[in-house]
Amino acid sequence: MLAKMTAKNQLTLPKSVTSAVGPTEYFDVRAKDGQIILTPVRIQRADAVRAKLAELDLNQQDIAAAIAWARKPARKTRK
Repeated sequence: MLAKMTAKNQLTLPKSVTSAVGPTEYFDVRAKDGQIILTPVRIQRADAVRAKLAELDLNQQDIAAAIAWARKPARKTRK
């Protein structure tokens, strides 16, 4: 089967190929010996959370402080 690369470096994979690997949204892409290798990756929610935390440069102390703040009881307002 052929897949044509567009001017924007995009490929459309044939449905028969993607059906064979099952439902997936992401692929690990690497080049080896002149070939492009696509490997389906199933992102776990925990992995996505870890990636977002790394992107935001949050550490355990930041997270603990945010949790402590969220657990504080709401202050009652006077009428």
